[in-house]
Amino acid sequence: MTTPIPPRDAPVALVEITATNYREAFRLKVRPDQERFVASNAVSIAQAHFHPEAWFRLIVAGGIPVGFAMLEDWTGRPDKAPDEWKADPYIYLWRFMIDQRYQSSGVGRAALTCVVEHVRAKGLFPTLQVSFVPGEGGPESFYLRYGFRPTGLIEDGEPILELPLDPPPA
Repeated sequence: MTTPIPPRDAPVALVEITATNYREAFRLKVRPDQERFVASNAVSIAQAHFHPEAWFRLIVAGGIPVGFAMLEDWTGRPDKAPDEWKADPYIYLWRFMIDQRYQSSGVGRAALTCVVEHVRAKGLFPTLQVSFVPGEGGPESFYLRYGFRPTGLIEDGEPILELPLDPPPA
């Protein structure tokens, strides 16, 4: 069976993961040489169920599941203070992956834009942060091309980047 490829201009959306579509999220995989850069979606979804600050979604393009995104979002969590180095208010792109079949098709950029728009719509955060495992074939260049910039901070061996969330031009 041939895997359908969404057209380059297919609408991209972030869809809640439910009992009816979680298997689709589990089937999405990065290339074998990228597996060291991001946890599997099954692990991420399991983690999210034990972290109330986790917000996670299936990424679909033209109705086809193509990736996964998860935020660490402390909005509405005054009972839990993030680590001291984190800005207050704080939001973090915890996981982001595009299935190997859909990489280099523009869907990753469109999906990240959906995530950024979701964060920006909250109107609470000056930046969106992300960290990455450094190495050949990793996501650093993707994030830098998108507009993230180095912070000079490192946590658990991972450099932290941030994207300014200035209001979009009118």
